[in-house]
Amino acid sequence: MKRNIIISMALAAASLFSGAATMKAQENNMDNRTTHFAQMFPQGEKLPQQFSQYFIGQAYLAPLTTNKVLNVPVSNVTFEPGCRNNWHSHTGGQLLICTAGRGYYQEKDQPARELLPGDVVEIAPNVVHWHGAAPDSWFSHLAIECNPQDNKSTWLEPVDDEQYRKATAKPLPVARLSETAIKNHEIWFPGYVSTARQTDPELIEVFDNFAFDEVLRYGNLDRRTRIMVTMASTIAQHTVSEFRMMLRAAYANGITPVEIKEVVYHAVPYVGIAKVIDFINITNEFLTANGIALPLESQSTTSPETRYERGLALQKDIFGERIDQMQAAAPENQKHIQRFLSANCFGDYQTRKGLDARMRELLTFSMLISLGGCESQVKGHIQGNVNVGNDKNTLLAVATQLLPYNGYPRTLNAISCLNEVIPDK
Repeated sequence: MKRNIIISMALAAASLFSGAATMKAQENNMDNRTTHFAQMFPQGEKLPQQFSQYFIGQAYLAPLTTNKVLNVPVSNVTFEPGCRNNWHSHTGGQLLICTAGRGYYQEKDQPARELLPGDVVEIAPNVVHWHGAAPDSWFSHLAIECNPQDNKSTWLEPVDDEQYRKATAKPLPVARLSETAIKNHEIWFPGYVSTARQTDPELIEVFDNFAFDEVLRYGNLDRRTRIMVTMASTIAQHTVSEFRMMLRAAYANGITPVEIKEVVYHAVPYVGIAKVIDFINITNEFLTANGIALPLESQSTTSPETRYERGLALQKDIFGERIDQMQAAAPENQKHIQRFLSANCFGDYQTRKGLDARMRELLTFSMLISLGGCESQVKGHIQGNVNVGNDKNTLLAVATQLLPYNGYPRTLNAISCLNEVIPDK
């Protein structure tokens, strides 16, 4: 904008600040589809071509004074939404006094500054800059060209769409995470930067501070156990994306490929192959991508001839004589289910190597409380956990670890079962 414009700062500021609230209300009532912007000063006419060639979008110019003797010509410049001028500079500097709407000012290699009514911009001589309206708002300012006797404007390249988008994009709020949450998250998921931290910072702030700080402070579970029971929970809930994260955490924290596979295999009799097959495929892809040759060494300890006998023996080791009672009490047309439990659930899966009995019972507990609606089985496996050496504090720590992933209703149901089977003394 080459026109030389001079105004007394004191007089202009006194008038403009008093009308700032009115201007803001007018902006809010402005229909961006119109070509008139209600404001304190006249909008004026469209810029002539000699000036508009240096603008993207439509701007308007309204001279406010006419006395040439005073040599204080004042003009109001109005920008339609998205309108801005090119990069440019002034040998004598410039002042801008914002009067209405919302706009932006940016100097070369500096972050953009949002402008509102009452803001004053002091532009030093020869500083390359641009100014204009916000994408969704009209904007008006008074331009005061300093040292008018020898002040010259140099017009440069346009502010392209990408530059304008970056300059006017509102900064994203930053999640305020505790040092402990940040540290634990990095330990679990080394080098991983969550996109949700940019898109949903408020949620990440709440979740990560809870799941990776508060929850991890409860109980005496080691990190490997926390990761494996959380893996089991994600399988039970069929949460593929979260399982991928836990798979990453497991591998990064020394859980072996065999142990990873056994967590997934262990889910088959409790969750069903219809859900688990997805996790088998994901696990295979992950291990292969990390240079692990498949198939892994066999962990089976039974054959078709021994699976029932060994499965039944393991059932009795964990649950005692209750197993004989269950088999005896089963109606004739349901005895096959009891046999399947011994031969398939325990003989084919529970007898496998790679995980010990204590870990397998913790995984079972984790999956059952994550499935929901399995309270009868939860109670049975609470007793099974106790029988293999997992006490109430350990099970309560597991339920707490899974709280951020299971939610409160399932967690409270699990604790209710726990209190029923193992009452506090």
